[in-house]
Amino acid sequence: MSGAPGRAAPGLFITLEGGDGSGKTTQAELLEQWLTERGRVVVRTREPGGTAAGVEIREIVLHHRGDIAPRAEALLYAADRAHHVATVVRPALARGEVVLQDRYIDSSVAYQGAGRVLDPDEIRNLSLWAAEGLLPDVTILLDLDESAARARLDASRTRYDRLEAERSDFHARVRAAYLALAEAEPERILVVDAARPVDEIAGEIRSRLEGRV
Repeated sequence: MSGAPGRAAPGLFITLEGGDGSGKTTQAELLEQWLTERGRVVVRTREPGGTAAGVEIREIVLHHRGDIAPRAEALLYAADRAHHVATVVRPALARGEVVLQDRYIDSSVAYQGAGRVLDPDEIRNLSLWAAEGLLPDVTILLDLDESAARARLDASRTRYDRLEAERSDFHARVRAAYLALAEAEPERILVVDAARPVDEIAGEIRSRLEGRV
């Protein structure tokens, strides 16, 4: 990993992003196995919920009954991120490990920024402040049309969290925001078509990470 400001060499920070139902959990499992086979120590984590405190925040932001004001929601995610980065992510990177994380700053920009119709730049700046500037080395964006993602969720869920239950226009804004982020940062964000078979997706991810691991 580079020594740029906000980075914590010598580890590798990989995040997986995408809408609900895009297959992040499945691909994280396969990627963790591949990295481990290559001799890397992998810390698999997520936001929100990557720490004990984060589990409580996750319950609030995803399963709280009733509305949460959009700005309050954004601040809760930022609080989780600040604690998670300080206590899990940075220590692992300092040990030279690979942090493989489900969701990070890009999720906040897409969901709380575009989805909740808040200012994306304000959300990004809040998240960067919380994380003390730490950005991933590589972000895998699993891109899937919102209707296909909804069909997957309907086939696998008996209970939807607050974000999964949002209307299709919300998820369309989220997807558009993700693709705009990828267009703005093509060196960091790798867009992968998540509509294909699982093994084909995993193979593309491995090939695109080969030179970075």
